[in-house]
Amino acid sequence: MPAHVAIIMDGNGRWAAARGLPRVEGHRRGVVALRRAVRAADAMGIRYLTVYGFSTENWRRPAEEVADLFGLLRIFIRRDLAELHESNVRVRVIGDRAGLDEDVVALLDEAQDLTRRNTGLTFVVAFNYGGRQEIARAARALARLVRAGQLDPEAIDVDLLGSVLDTRDFPDPDLVIRTSGEVRISNFLPWQTAYSEFVFLSEHWPDFDEATLRGAVEQFLRRDRRFGGRNARAV
Repeated sequence: MPAHVAIIMDGNGRWAAARGLPRVEGHRRGVVALRRAVRAADAMGIRYLTVYGFSTENWRRPAEEVADLFGLLRIFIRRDLAELHESNVRVRVIGDRAGLDEDVVALLDEAQDLTRRNTGLTFVVAFNYGGRQEIARAARALARLVRAGQLDPEAIDVDLLGSVLDTRDFPDPDLVIRTSGEVRISNFLPWQTAYSEFVFLSEHWPDFDEATLRGAVEQFLRRDRRFGGRNARAV
């Protein structure tokens, strides 16, 4: 079983368009699929589930759609936080807080604070997140230490840079799933997914359920992960 599964939840708009529904309805159904995914990951014994909730590039969408997405985030936290807490789920949020409304920041903090001591599934929400931006923030943090004379530039290596990333408290994803037929990572955890296995699914995100997750995990289990080495069975 992969310890850490990351998901790019794609296809809400296309799901809605195929049914003659407004895009916001696709996003609403996407929230329902997210609930299913969290419950399924917890039931399957996955230790970390990271989802791409809102990217830094999503600000380019129409203002009305952005407002709808933020509204759904507010609803999700207010309605689902108690259940997540009762299920021993620990919520963590990564990404840049700059530019977010104060009430959104307060809700994100509340979700983390309430569930901080939980020991079950760690549910990581990448919100206002961009992978390149995360790496740039980490580089600036190390540069400040160098400027202050607290760090030798020659001491900067992969492990040190990783220790100042948003995801420093989590293992790297074993498996990355993307729905809706797109085959790219869209600035999602580019550092952390260097050796992840990818499964790209044709299903739109609102159709994602436990069977879909199990199918993706089964694909993962058939893979041979060598991390740059050679299969021990190879001649």
